[in-house]
Amino acid sequence: MKRVELIAPCHFGLESVLKREIIDLGYEISKVEDGRVTFIGDAEAICRANVFLRTAERILLKVGEFEARTFDELFEKTKSLPWENYIPADGKFWVTKAASVKSKLFSPSDIQSIMKKAMVERMKMQYHKKWFEETGASYPVRVFLMKDVVTIGLDTSGVSLHKRGYRQLSSKAPITETLAAALIMLTPWKKDRILVDPFCGSGTFPIEAAMMAANIAPGMNRSFTAESWTNLIPKKLWYDTIDEANELVNDDIEVDIQGYDIDADVIRAARQNAEDAGVAHLIHFQQRPVSELRHPKKYGFVITNPPYGERLEEKEALPKLYSEFGESFQKLDSWSAYMITSYEDTERYFGRKADKNRKIYNGMLKTYFYQFIGPRPPKRTVKNEGEA
Repeated sequence: MKRVELIAPCHFGLESVLKREIIDLGYEISKVEDGRVTFIGDAEAICRANVFLRTAERILLKVGEFEARTFDELFEKTKSLPWENYIPADGKFWVTKAASVKSKLFSPSDIQSIMKKAMVERMKMQYHKKWFEETGASYPVRVFLMKDVVTIGLDTSGVSLHKRGYRQLSSKAPITETLAAALIMLTPWKKDRILVDPFCGSGTFPIEAAMMAANIAPGMNRSFTAESWTNLIPKKLWYDTIDEANELVNDDIEVDIQGYDIDADVIRAARQNAEDAGVAHLIHFQQRPVSELRHPKKYGFVITNPPYGERLEEKEALPKLYSEFGESFQKLDSWSAYMITSYEDTERYFGRKADKNRKIYNGMLKTYFYQFIGPRPPKRTVKNEGEA
């Protein structure tokens, strides 16, 4: 496969984190927009992006982009795209998702059916067939309309990349794995620093942190739709990518990562999830209320997703909960705290104004990432040889 454009959607407000990840993976960014980053790559890049990126929701192979204000335009311009370069004659193809923002064409079902017809017409001409049985590999198509600009991509991932494969059991309001990873990356936490999540739920923050510390690629234990695209990606590239991921793992490390929750069943679920992720030996889970948040060492990090109180009866308990959290945190001399929540009175009851505050959309829910930044630890002095 020649060089192509690949689109990586992400959470709104976290594009900069994903951009840095893609650059670190060795690829050139071509465009950054709200909720997605486009970059240049090849067949190997499709494999590596799916396996290694922690903050992308999926990887799309860009097929085309054009303006369309009428359904006729949408049909003709979709038909003009070289679908035969991507989808074989026996391929199963459909428009799995259509999203439209500030565009004249806004009905997802109409966009989907018209584009499918246009793809069929194009492939009839190219393959000299009147009927496609679609018994081969799946080639799902995703389309996004923004201000009448239509962007079309083939979904190489299939199931969203936040599904790492380890979270079989989850708590009431779980945070997605991709969002948790991105939020950790927004902090200065590194594997030699302490990390505590006092509302750990199903364990997502501690598990994602432990996977980062052990250099475990998030997608190395799951499958992807594009693995069956042997017309585009040789199987060997997938094997090579997993070999690369395995070689990079280093879980023989010492870390201090802890997760607490008041609910014993939730803690059991978190332990099982950590086991399935291969990081159970790196995390200490404990049933403990936030009022008992404490640690003997300095310069640690609290990174957490406390209850939001989306239901009325839960909302009544939030002032006490956030007050207890704030009082416990005050005693953690020199620590930093980072929390994502939609609760509007967070700072009031936590008892401190955030040093930084970042708006992030968790799905359709507007949340804030409150950052209470503590002092930096003193630099370690390296002793010269011969010194006592």
